[in-house]
Amino acid sequence: MNKINQLFANRGNKKLLSLYFCAGCPSLDGTGDVIKAMERHGIDFVEVGMPFSDPLADGPVIQSAGAVALRNGMTTKRLLSQLKTIKDGISIPLVFMGYLNPIMHYGYELFFADLADSGVSAVIIPDLPFDDYQHIVKPIADRYDIRVIMMITPETSDERIHFIDDNTDGFIYMVSSASVTGAQKEFNTKKVAYFNHINSMSLHNPRMIGFGISNKQTLESAQQNSAGAIIGSKFVTLLRETQDPDKALDKLMEALSNR
Repeated sequence: MNKINQLFANRGNKKLLSLYFCAGCPSLDGTGDVIKAMERHGIDFVEVGMPFSDPLADGPVIQSAGAVALRNGMTTKRLLSQLKTIKDGISIPLVFMGYLNPIMHYGYELFFADLADSGVSAVIIPDLPFDDYQHIVKPIADRYDIRVIMMITPETSDERIHFIDDNTDGFIYMVSSASVTGAQKEFNTKKVAYFNHINSMSLHNPRMIGFGISNKQTLESAQQNSAGAIIGSKFVTLLRETQDPDKALDKLMEALSNR
C-alpha cells in the first residue's frame, strides 16, 4: 500500500502533523538531515518543497527560501537524487511539492519514475490544471503508485470539491485562505465556518489544513476541523534562523504548545 494511504488508514483518531521545508535552504546538502530530524521529532509526513522562480501560491517567507535554494544550486534532478540516497533510512512518507513548469521540462514519465525511485509517496502541484491531471498526469502517476494531492480553497465551489474528491486519492489539501502562504495568529470565524462547511460535505478523502498555522491556537483549530495540520512558513523561518533542523523543530514544538 502507498505510504500516504497507509498513514491515513492506520491513524485512528490521531491528528497528524506534517511540515514543509524548501529543499536547498538554508544549505544545498541539508535535505536528508532535515527529513531525518523531522522523523526523530515524530512528524507524520514531510512535504519537500522544490524551489521555483515564480511560486504563485507562496508567501514571502517561502519565496525567499526558494530564492536561496536556487542560488545554492538546487534542481529537481539533484533533489530527487538526494531523496533516493536517504530513502532506505527513513520510514515516514514523503510528499514532493513543486510547480508545473519544471516538471513538464523534466518530462512527466521520467519525473514520476524518479519520484517512485526516490521513495516519494505523493506529489502536490499547485498550478496543475485539473483537466491535465485527469487526462495526462493521473494515468502516469497511477502506474508508479504516486498520489497526486489536490488543493481546495474557500473560493472552490462545492461542485468542484466533490469532483476533486471523486477523482483523487490520499488526502485533500485544504487551504485555510484564498491568499498565499504565511503564519497567522488565529483563524477568524469566516475560516472556521469554511472548515465546518467542508466537514458537512461527507467527503471520502481525509483533509489536511495548511497555510497560516504557527501557534497552539491555529494548530488546534486546524486539527479540530480535519485529519491534521501542515505547517510551512513558521518552520522555514525557524530553520533559517537556527541553521539546525533539530533546534528549529524544538523551537517549533515550543511555539505550538504556547498561545
